[in-house]
Amino acid sequence: MERMTKQRQAVFDNLSEHRDFRSAQKVFEDLTSRGHKIGLATVYRNLQALAEDHQIDVLRSSEGEALYRKCDTHSHHHHLVCRNCGRAEDLGVEELEKWVSTVAQTHGYTQIEHSIELFGLCADCTRKANN
Repeated sequence: MERMTKQRQAVFDNLSEHRDFRSAQKVFEDLTSRGHKIGLATVYRNLQALAEDHQIDVLRSSEGEALYRKCDTHSHHHHLVCRNCGRAEDLGVEELEKWVSTVAQTHGYTQIEHSIELFGLCADCTRKANN
């Protein structure tokens, strides 16, 4: 585990304040608007280090952009993500884990690792779209 520098702590605190997955650019904009002296490359480096230390989760958007979030749990889980606002819910779905195991066994695979992200519109964004 790497040392929690002042800049890394600022990045971590920013993610802790939000429930959505956030891009490095968004974290950078939030921090600089609050007066933090931090470069975009430093934000990227610290997000990567926090992800490698399993302190935050990372996923790829449908456009391939890395998005980051501090989750409520450190145990294995999945995400349900609003593709409009980025809001996310942590999912630990037993049936999904059984399905992954069955698929792996059917094809003769072992030592499976997986990450499953479900994308859709949250209730708030659905309401706004229908108005």
